[in-house]
Amino acid sequence: MIAPLSWKTVVATVLLSSGPAMAESVATPPKPATAAPATQGVTLPKPTVLTLKNGAQLLLVERRDVPLISFSAWVRGGALADPAGKEGLAALTAELLQRGAGSRDARQFAEAVDGVGATLTADAALERLSITGQFMSRDSALMVELLSDLLIRPRFAQDELKKTRERMASEIIAAKDGDPRALINAYFEAFQFSGHPYGTPVGGTEASLPTLSRKDVLEYAKSQLGGDRLILSVVGDFDTKELGAKLTAALEGWAKASSPAPQVPATAVTQGRRVLLVDKPDATQTYFSIGNTGIARNDADRVTAGLVRTVLGGRFTSLLNTELRVKSGLTYGARASFSQNTQPGSFVMFSFTQTETTGKAIDMALDVYSRYRTSGMDDAMLASAKAFVQGQFPPTLETGGQVANKLSELAFYNLDSSDVDGFAAAVTRATRGDVSTVIQRTLPAPENLTFVLIGKASDIRELASKYGPVTEMKISDKRFSPPSAPTKR
Repeated sequence: MIAPLSWKTVVATVLLSSGPAMAESVATPPKPATAAPATQGVTLPKPTVLTLKNGAQLLLVERRDVPLISFSAWVRGGALADPAGKEGLAALTAELLQRGAGSRDARQFAEAVDGVGATLTADAALERLSITGQFMSRDSALMVELLSDLLIRPRFAQDELKKTRERMASEIIAAKDGDPRALINAYFEAFQFSGHPYGTPVGGTEASLPTLSRKDVLEYAKSQLGGDRLILSVVGDFDTKELGAKLTAALEGWAKASSPAPQVPATAVTQGRRVLLVDKPDATQTYFSIGNTGIARNDADRVTAGLVRTVLGGRFTSLLNTELRVKSGLTYGARASFSQNTQPGSFVMFSFTQTETTGKAIDMALDVYSRYRTSGMDDAMLASAKAFVQGQFPPTLETGGQVANKLSELAFYNLDSSDVDGFAAAVTRATRGDVSTVIQRTLPAPENLTFVLIGKASDIRELASKYGPVTEMKISDKRFSPPSAPTKR
């Protein structure tokens, strides 16, 4: 079996799957959770909110403890706006934003950032583009200049486009040749949400990436990037009035996007069982995801759903990891996650095992899952999950960058500060009865499950058919959806 997830794999998984997720690796033991007192939680600082004439939202929080300024810019759209056959266009556009803008080419832009010890990155997700950065407070003028150049005056140079496009394609090929864990989400979501925009592979495909031209990028930028799409949160050592004036002057002239923001149709839990088998002839182990459609980011039961996920597959001592790794030694890790977007995204259980133990591992995962849906949590499980979740939550909001990102996320999903301020109390209030109700509502019935298996088909084809009707494709296919699947949108 292969080693636990590396940081590069995790990054790739994020790029190639949908937006905000509650997933975490359980391949290695996490840091011990330190439970906060039952009702003591984190309070999100109240930002000064500025709405510019073009519709851009600025959220500013002074935090003078260290001489740093962090920002998180979210631009509505993302891969949802990729035209059919042009998957990966939003991701390519995001990559190119930071490869030359304003008066600087790619090298000069990078030198301007690196020269002051700053960070600045842009990437794409299913529903947005994100730009994050951190500068010393003394370099706030440079920060505003680079950020506004990146957003308003990107160069989209042809040579940078060619290099970036080729690298994105080569990363997909390398993952297929080696460890396909970074890609299984793309297969799962393409199969689960076939015909729906949530099936879009954010990072593109081997088929779509070579077709992406500079003209495509320019058209995407014109139609999908603009001041009306921007939520910019800034946290750090600055004077709110002064920085607000600078950002207003720099960003208020950014034109609105020429097309409406993408609207997402409702998603639904699919009925019955079905299997996508991806043939990787040289595989010595099988990677599998089992799930269906889960919950949205603003689901009223999202806190309790977090407890549900934690016990099932959200930590090293979860039910799945305990059975599949600790007790049986079938895998290095097993986890469960919800992908949370505007509409309900995917719920997935994931693991991997040697080819010859594929059936045993899947059956064990299904048995754990069914027993959990039937029995729920006992008092000890619930208390442990509460302590774990309450202990893990505060460190996610320690830095200025984390706070800025949370402010943008809440504004993006039309949520308020109670999502943070009320978190600890909501965890404390959750009862076994609440948990049982949420388990039944958010975890699909065992007879309604989607399976994606990547492995040596000649050895596991018959086994795969045990779990439902099988659709088969080859890992060498240049898309993530089977040939018979309808084209997106």
